[in-house]
Amino acid sequence: MKSFCLVAGLSLLLPLSGFAGESLVYFGTYTGAKSKGIYVSRFDSATGTLTAPELAAEIQNPTFLAVAPGEHFLYAVSEVNKIGDKNTGAVDAYAVDAKTGKLTLLNQQDSGGPGPCHLSVDVTGKCLLVANYAGGSIAALPIHADGSLGEAATFIQHTGSGPNKNRQTGPHAHFITTSPDNRFVLNCDLGLDRVFVYDFDAASAKLTDTGGIFKVAPGSGPRHLFFSPDHQFVYVINEMGGTITVFSYYTYIMGMLIAEMDEVQTISTLPKDFSGQNTSAEIALHPSGKFLYASNRGHDSIALFSVDQKTGKLTFVEHQSTMGRTPRHFAIDPTGHWLIAENQASDTVVMFAIDQDTGKLKPTGQTISVGAPVCAVFVGVR
Repeated sequence: MKSFCLVAGLSLLLPLSGFAGESLVYFGTYTGAKSKGIYVSRFDSATGTLTAPELAAEIQNPTFLAVAPGEHFLYAVSEVNKIGDKNTGAVDAYAVDAKTGKLTLLNQQDSGGPGPCHLSVDVTGKCLLVANYAGGSIAALPIHADGSLGEAATFIQHTGSGPNKNRQTGPHAHFITTSPDNRFVLNCDLGLDRVFVYDFDAASAKLTDTGGIFKVAPGSGPRHLFFSPDHQFVYVINEMGGTITVFSYYTYIMGMLIAEMDEVQTISTLPKDFSGQNTSAEIALHPSGKFLYASNRGHDSIALFSVDQKTGKLTFVEHQSTMGRTPRHFAIDPTGHWLIAENQASDTVVMFAIDQDTGKLKPTGQTISVGAPVCAVFVGVR
C-alpha cells in the first residue's frame, strides 16, 4: 500500500561521533501540536546526558517502537483506527543509519486491526509481532532480508469481555513478545484479563493456538510483561488493577512442548493511602535482575521493588516521582546505570541515575522536551 509517512532528512541533525558508550535514543509519540512523529537524541552513558531531540521521521502516532537484532532496522506502529477505507492501523519499517540517526522508510503494512499499540521483533529478526488494542487482535508479519515487511502471515482475533463495563466490553490486545527461547509468543489482553501463549515458528511467521491461557484477577487488565534474566519468572503489570502479578514460567514435553505459568504473587504498584485515579503502565527489570520498576499514571511515579531471584517474589522499596505527568513508558539504558522516564501529559523526558546497590532512582537534573512522548528505544552508535 502507499505510505502516508514522510521521512525527515537529518544531514545537519546529528554530529558524527564514535566515542564509547554513545547511543541513539528514538522516541515514539502521540502526534499533535507538539509532535510530528519519531524523534531522536544522542545519549552518553558515561554522563547520562541526552542531546536536544530532533525529528527523525514523520508518522502519525508512532506510540511504540521496536529495534531488530543487529540494530539495523527500526519498526513503529501507527496507532490509528482507519487507513483510507480500511479499519486498520499500520506498522512501518525503517532502515537505521546509526552514525547520523537518519531513518529511511522501507515500507508500510496494515497491522491487521485498528489501534495497534505494541510491537516486537522475534529473536531471529525474521518476524514482526503486533498487538491491535482497539481491534482486540494480534498479527505476525514476515521481515524480509532488507528489513522491509511482508503482509501478515498470521492474524488472530480474540473474542469475549471482562467484568469492567467501561473498559472491558471486548478484547484489547495490549502487548506481544516472544519467549526468550523464541518457541512461544505471549500476548497480554487487557479486555479479557488473560495472557495468551501461542506456539511460534519464526521462519513462516506462524502462530498456533494450543490453548495456553493464563488469567489474572478479574478486572485487573494485564498490560505489559517482562521475563526475568534466567527466564524462570514472568512479571505482568495490570493497568486497571494497579498491580503486578508474578508467574513462575517453565516448559515441559507431553507429546509436544508446552509453556506453563503459575501465579506466585500479586502486589500493588501504589501507596496504601493513595485514593486518586491511576492506571499502571510500563514494567521492566534491571539487567542485574535484582530490581523491578513499574510506572503509575495518576500517582505519576515509578515504583521500585527488590527481587528475590530464587522465588521471584517482589518486596516494595520506594516510589520516585517522574517529575511530570502520565509516565506511560520508561526505559533503562543498556548499561543499567540510567533510566529515562517519558511523561506523556507534560511533554517531557526526565533522566534518572540508578543506584547499582539499592536500585533507587535519583534525578540527574536533566529534562528535555518531546511532545507527548510514550516510548523510548536505544540503538548503539556504530
